Amino acid sequence: MRTKSLLRSLYNNIHFHSHFLPKSISGHLHHHTMSTTTISPSNTRLGWIGTGVMGQSMCSHLIKAGYTLTIFTRTKSKSQPLLDIGAHWASSPHAVASQSDVVFSIVGYPSDVRHVLLHPTSGALSGLAPNGILVDMTTSEPSLAVEISNSAAEKSCFSVDAPVSGGDRGARNAALSIFAGGDESIVKRLNPVLALLGKVNYMGGAGKGQFAKLANQITIASTMVGLIEGLIYAHKAGLDLGVYLDAISTGAAGSKSLDLYGQRILKRDFEAGFFVNHFVKDLGICLRECQNMGIALPGLALAQQLYVSLKAHGEGDLGTQALILSLERLNNFSLE
Repeated sequence: MRTKSLLRSLYNNIHFHSHFLPKSISGHLHHHTMSTTTISPSNTRLGWIGTGVMGQSMCSHLIKAGYTLTIFTRTKSKSQPLLDIGAHWASSPHAVASQSDVVFSIVGYPSDVRHVLLHPTSGALSGLAPNGILVDMTTSEPSLAVEISNSAAEKSCFSVDAPVSGGDRGARNAALSIFAGGDESIVKRLNPVLALLGKVNYMGGAGKGQFAKLANQITIASTMVGLIEGLIYAHKAGLDLGVYLDAISTGAAGSKSLDLYGQRILKRDFEAGFFVNHFVKDLGICLRECQNMGIALPGLALAQQLYVSLKAHGEGDLGTQALILSLERLNNFSLE
């Protein structure tokens, strides 16, 4: 106990000058106190893997809040805007983790999550010191979240699954819904950082964040089909679609999907705030989980098939609002 209190007092006295210490000493002190101190820019180094449509904005909020941020992404040029505002580059997820106390990831597919976090030599967990925390914000498989949590525990580290909803606009405005699964005390410790990105919702143990996000995607899927079908019907009925969308937006048919995508659809703006490819991946995970649970969700299955048809037409890199193209083809006419 005496050793612990000595270490703590030593840490408090010299933490801000720790760059003068040999790395081994400052690293030990840093990680010894990581499990008890309140996370702040002065005592916590952050890492980030994956700086795509969502990651770019999310990282910028952390840098602007004063955090030291080390990043890795497959295509270095895509991270240049973040390097320009002070992010540090690392050559691999392992290298990110070796310079970080908390490592975030937001990548494409479960296979990418497994590779960047669990690969035995290049993965983040292999470079993380004891008491380090992995936070995976990718929409992925609940079973993989549990596996990451167990693997982290074996290394005296922690893991949180924290997928997000809100698309590119939510990321830019720091207004994401964050679904967090894992040890509740760790999620609470992360709150100062997560609150810079959006609203944290604690959903339960490992994997529960992923289950919540998948339920979120199921809700969005049928909502998008309804939004698009309403537009097709209104167009065929001869309504002015701008006036129509404005009229329904404040009634019971109003939704976040309508707010985010209604005008984009009318302007034929199909740039991805959220990729069709990734939505097909999410809905596929949902359908596999439904099979495991023995439940039938026909709305989910229909939406997934319509989105798969977009992929078949080479439109997987468009945004989810491109669903209008699928319904236009079915009916052999265009809203244009």
